[in-house]
Amino acid sequence: MFILVHSTNIMTNSQAMDKDSKNSEKPESKESKNFISAQGRRKEATARIRLIAGKGQTLVNEKPISEYFPGEVSRSEYLKPFLLTQTEDKYYATIKVTGSGSKGQLGAVIHGISRALNNADEKKFRPILKKAGLLTRDSRIKERRKYGKAQKARKGKQSPKR
Repeated sequence: MFILVHSTNIMTNSQAMDKDSKNSEKPESKESKNFISAQGRRKEATARIRLIAGKGQTLVNEKPISEYFPGEVSRSEYLKPFLLTQTEDKYYATIKVTGSGSKGQLGAVIHGISRALNNADEKKFRPILKKAGLLTRDSRIKERRKYGKAQKARKGKQSPKR
């Protein structure tokens, strides 16, 4: 038997083992997980979605979704997954989105909501969302700049006039 000495704490080997076993047990969380999480991506944007059952207001970065993505075209786009699956009144979401521009972020939100609905009820919603193409990640990204070019990916340098 050996004794562990840490600053002012002195304990025997058996006491140290008892302390380690207590720490390894995970405390139960106070609140059970009552949401479905998913992640959507488009261009450089990433959206983290928490889909919650019930009626409520969908928030994007602590703002109402209609305020964050204004306009009728945007509204019809972000409601598309809910309308196709007929769940507009059954679920609402809290969304954190970063990167890219407004269109890229909107695409990421749509992709994330679709994935979250798919996780909610795969047998029922997957065929509908897959047919509409909402579960497929749009892989088109900005083309990288090549050396020997002027500023952009394909723009050539200006040749001198003679």
